[in-house]
Amino acid sequence: MKKTAIITIALASVAGLLLSGCTKKEGAAKPAKQVTVQIGFENSMSEPVGQALKKWQDLVAEKGDGSLKIELYPDSQLGAKSKLIDSMLLGESVITLADGAFYADYGVKDFGIVFGPFLFENWNQCWKLIESDWYKSQCEQLEKKGLKILTSNWIYGDRHILTTKPVKKVSDLKGLKIRVPTNQIQSIGMDALGATSTGMSLGDVYQALQTKVIDGAENPLATLYGRKLQEVAKYLILDGHVKNFTTWVCSADFFNSLTKAQQELLVSTGNEAGLYNNQLQKASETDYLQKMKDDGCIVTEMTPELQAEFRAAAQSFYTKGDVFGWSPNLYDAVKKAMSN
Repeated sequence: MKKTAIITIALASVAGLLLSGCTKKEGAAKPAKQVTVQIGFENSMSEPVGQALKKWQDLVAEKGDGSLKIELYPDSQLGAKSKLIDSMLLGESVITLADGAFYADYGVKDFGIVFGPFLFENWNQCWKLIESDWYKSQCEQLEKKGLKILTSNWIYGDRHILTTKPVKKVSDLKGLKIRVPTNQIQSIGMDALGATSTGMSLGDVYQALQTKVIDGAENPLATLYGRKLQEVAKYLILDGHVKNFTTWVCSADFFNSLTKAQQELLVSTGNEAGLYNNQLQKASETDYLQKMKDDGCIVTEMTPELQAEFRAAAQSFYTKGDVFGWSPNLYDAVKKAMSN
């Protein structure tokens, strides 16, 4: 082989390697865009949910590549829940906690039943439901409306009623103005028990009780105590009218703008933090109840007879499917899904 031919082949090989290197560089994966997501919520950082959110924040920092960061805004610093959800629909990078009752108001009507009074008898039924095909279909419908549920396995707590006047039976609720979150499901659910529901932001409840604008409020013990409501309302009935598992939700458009790795990180760490939250919730319930008693609360426990009385009153709620826009036989379908 001539010398010139050897040189030509060598040059061609070098050119090929250089071209190959350029092509590989151009096709390399781009680094993930830096994203900061704000979690806004009504609760204080001292509550179990606040501590679990700190866990979520830490898990994202520990397990991620640094491209995703969580910032926490407790005590309604970013505004009321409805305002945050409206901002999500505009694609903003915000997460908040919400429940089926709110999702019903945002167009997925059947979702509201999960917040019906005395629907669940135990927490195991909740976990069976969120793993069911029925629940997955609700999440899919919600995503089409612009909202993406990230995680559903967080216990918020059994919701009880705290009042300024004694409530020892269902009839004692008649005429009492009880604060509920601003959604149709919880309003009508409380009305079914004989009270007069009053929707307002959680941040306004203390003053409303203090000035006698309302006669009571309902929430899990951690939230009632966390907002110091026992200072202005002294009667607590442990009715547990809703077993409140909560979800964390964000904009579907925002979620879809994340890389696959960021999406998986946000969801997996959210579920892990949920399990941590549930441990805290269970451990703290007895402690919060004792703290409320120490602060002068007079507590009414639920006997089997009183439980049956409340459950019977609540059944009128499930006859209002037409009002809520529910699918036919929804109550039976959900009962079946939670028992399989």
